[in-house]
Amino acid sequence: MKRGTLLIHNGHETDPATGALGVTLYQTSTFDQKAYFQTPAGEHPQPQEFDYARSGTPTRKALEEIIAELEGGEAGYAFSSGIAAVSSALGILSTRDHIIAAEDIYGGSYRMLNTFYKRWGLEVTAVDASDAENIKKAIKPNTKAVFLETPSNPLLKITDLKACIAVAKNAGLLTFVDNTFMTPHLQRPIELGADIVIHSATKFLGGHSDVISGLAVTATRELGKRLYAVQNGFGAVPGPWDVWLVIRGIKTLKVRLETQQASAQILSRHLLKHPKVAAEYYPGLEDHPGKKIHDGQSSGPGAVFSFKTKTTEQAVRFLGSVKLAAAAVSLGGVETIASYPVRMSHASIPPAERERLGITDTLIRISTGLEDPEDLIADFEEALK
Repeated sequence: MKRGTLLIHNGHETDPATGALGVTLYQTSTFDQKAYFQTPAGEHPQPQEFDYARSGTPTRKALEEIIAELEGGEAGYAFSSGIAAVSSALGILSTRDHIIAAEDIYGGSYRMLNTFYKRWGLEVTAVDASDAENIKKAIKPNTKAVFLETPSNPLLKITDLKACIAVAKNAGLLTFVDNTFMTPHLQRPIELGADIVIHSATKFLGGHSDVISGLAVTATRELGKRLYAVQNGFGAVPGPWDVWLVIRGIKTLKVRLETQQASAQILSRHLLKHPKVAAEYYPGLEDHPGKKIHDGQSSGPGAVFSFKTKTTEQAVRFLGSVKLAAAAVSLGGVETIASYPVRMSHASIPPAERERLGITDTLIRISTGLEDPEDLIADFEEALK
């Protein structure tokens, strides 16, 4: 099947018990297990599949199987947020292990690596992952994994997944890839050799700014068992209603993302010519330095881009004046969202490090929504005056 069809026909089109067009929402915390204790004498009792909702539910199982199918992995796992998925994936590592991370990953991932896990003895080295040689140079005897994100957040830098994964595999390292921006509709890192793919399902997968959720997919069952032990033990799992909302959102991912992507291309090209725009970051633009690599590993540039105004005052005035875009955290909703990374997603990164990376007071990140692009252009023009 084509990718758009698979979003809808993935083995969970109907409820097998009733034929209802949709996954049943099981609003329960526990499951009766009398059958286990009623096994006839001489027979070995078989535990039932579901016993306690933290460990699994039929609703959550459906979402986990759907995302595994879409990413081409062996096992999927749902979490209470995107950062819970990141944190749980990192939880398969041990004290004194070393991880190499791309230097311009999502601010929440940076914070978890450099505060929480660092306190527990995880050693972290940040590198410019747009050059695989930097990963090779950072490998140490205790290195266990590489953490990548492409396009990066918020500067849309491109990492050559095949090249970086090849370096990791040659050294016996695991590769984690945050695929939130692209989703499995545009990019599938497991097909390129990644071991674990992570999503903030809050974003494009949920797609309506009405749910917080995270997902992770493992390339092998063995690795999946390790991740499930963290999921079940740590317990950062989503409730059934949140799971159901993500399942519903996935069904319309194709039409939403392709429309948003088309609008992002129109809007970004228009802003490129604006006298108050100093720079723009989007793999859909011909002069983007990573465009060729991105086009080789993805089927589209996505719906997120960033730009810099010439002064800080212009950026602040834009965020306070724009009408059709929310000035807010997050991305991937049906509405356009303009984010200010230095005060929002990347505020936890030290100012000097932000400045070094290019995350300045003039940077604005745009998640393009489903509004008519001509209306967005007119609104952005007015806000930039």
